[in-house]
Amino acid sequence: MARIKKCRDDSRHSSQDWPRHASGVILTAPGDARRRRRIVPLYDVSMRFLLPMLMLLPLCAQEPQGPPPGAKAAPHVPKNLQLLKPEDIRDTMRAFRTALGVECTFCHVQGDFASDEKHNKLVARKMILLVRSINPQFPDGKEHVTCYTCHRGAEEPVMAPPAAQ
Repeated sequence: MARIKKCRDDSRHSSQDWPRHASGVILTAPGDARRRRRIVPLYDVSMRFLLPMLMLLPLCAQEPQGPPPGAKAAPHVPKNLQLLKPEDIRDTMRAFRTALGVECTFCHVQGDFASDEKHNKLVARKMILLVRSINPQFPDGKEHVTCYTCHRGAEEPVMAPPAAQ
């Protein structure tokens, strides 16, 4: 415990000069059993309550996301599928994205994924047919050729190994 210095006239310093603990308790001289607590202003208490409420208010004010309870949302059905099955779309598109290092708009028109307007989409369909014709020729039945086999994360297939250093 911290000792309180005495003045020449043997009186203690004013309570503002008394040492305080982090909790706000005023430390007194050894042997003095009295503890004095700091009076917490009403402002501190109200701000401790008000600030969290203000931070939570925007979360409560938002409209609920998704369909209302009891109503079923119509499942998204892909259109203009010529080679792929609807259940394979996501996995196949992720594989294309990884193998070619591109975004969806490389092959698709933004907002109209069914459109055949982009040439890259037509090329992708030909590549799917190419891979499907090569893999069955392996006797073990495994998938040996994918888009990544040639593209290696590049838009154009890598035709030669990198130059030796």
